[in-house]
Amino acid sequence: MNALSAFRAGLVLLLSLGTAGAYAQNVAQVFRDAKDNDATYAATRFALEAGREKLPQGRALMLPSLNLSANVTEGRIESDSRNVAVSPSFVRRPGSYGYTLSFSQPLYRPQNALVRDQAEFQVRQSEAVFGQAGQDLIVRVAQAYFDILASIDTLGLVRAQKAAISEQLAQAKRNFEVGTATITDTHEAQARYDLILAQEIAAQNDRENKERALQQITGKEYQALKPLRVDVQLSGPTPATLQAWVDLSKKQGYPVRIQDAVSAIATLEAQRARAGHRPTLDLVASHGQSGQNASIVSSVGSDTTSSSISLQLALPLYQGGAINSGEREAAANAQKSKQDLEAARRAAALSAQQSYLAVINGIAQVKALEQALVSSQSALDSNKLGYEVGVRINIDVLNAQQQLFSTRRDLALARYNTITNHLKLKAAAGSLREEDLEEVNRALAP
Repeated sequence: MNALSAFRAGLVLLLSLGTAGAYAQNVAQVFRDAKDNDATYAATRFALEAGREKLPQGRALMLPSLNLSANVTEGRIESDSRNVAVSPSFVRRPGSYGYTLSFSQPLYRPQNALVRDQAEFQVRQSEAVFGQAGQDLIVRVAQAYFDILASIDTLGLVRAQKAAISEQLAQAKRNFEVGTATITDTHEAQARYDLILAQEIAAQNDRENKERALQQITGKEYQALKPLRVDVQLSGPTPATLQAWVDLSKKQGYPVRIQDAVSAIATLEAQRARAGHRPTLDLVASHGQSGQNASIVSSVGSDTTSSSISLQLALPLYQGGAINSGEREAAANAQKSKQDLEAARRAAALSAQQSYLAVINGIAQVKALEQALVSSQSALDSNKLGYEVGVRINIDVLNAQQQLFSTRRDLALARYNTITNHLKLKAAAGSLREEDLEEVNRALAP
């Protein structure tokens, strides 16, 4: 078997070993595992549950409150008279008991109404944060998935190249022994072989690291992942214009949604601080009953029942300047939140622009590398034939093998990066969904 045949056979064998003998998982299946096991995503889901409780808490400030309080007291009084003719001695056990039922209904509390409105935006913020976490999880899973595929490709290609260089080294030694080549060819092949051994160790370590990274997200180990189809054709983004993606990202991107809710909360907080100067009016009612058995002055107990209803008005007059200071602070924070919102829109636009250009350029790069792969294969075939007839030297064949190896690796990486950047583009526009991974699955080998 010549060096080229060894290279091809080793490549096919090593790549097939990555998926043979085990059920290969696709990216959508891996994502479902991540949804069930990723700690970061789970924490955000519980944060959403907590955030939704802000709404009933805010509404509760506008609703009536009812409270019940009760008390029981027991005592002992012992009196020793100094003149029993005037006042006899006695021992009494006074006790008291009672309960009070109080009712309060806010009639005019502008601050409470603003807190209720803030709660609605706090729920929106929590929902947007959770939506962002879902998109981040999709991107993290896809990135980790394709990182593993890239490491598998690199390791397989390194091992295939090692097999080819090993054969080339053996051939160089045979040619030197029969006198048809110089010792230089042997030394060059030996140097390349030693180098590829080091590269194989590094590639193996990188693959193991990438597998651990995916395991951290999903909590599972996978013996095999489905690779991309060899004939996969990558499509461009839809809509096809950059400005359309920029507009979408500035309008519905999750970072913008989050900051928009934060800005609305800060604006309402400024209004709430200004409302601190306004009066409050509450309807208050109470009903209670109390009683006692005896006292130090009487041995006869009594029971008392009381009820009341009133309007309570409170008007803050002077609080040491705290209300005015809080109003200025809230106003400044509201202005800050507006600037943060504008910064979030610009950052979303930049992210969309970068991802869009990465997808467009990635597709062009894939096409160029596909053509370069054909040319590299032809160059290797020509150099191999030239070496056999004596018009090329051993180093020419080794260089051609190295070029073919680099082209295969670069083509695989370009495809993975283009798919991942397409997902990032949809994430920047706030339109990335789990269904998009099914589209990625269709690009995987069956």
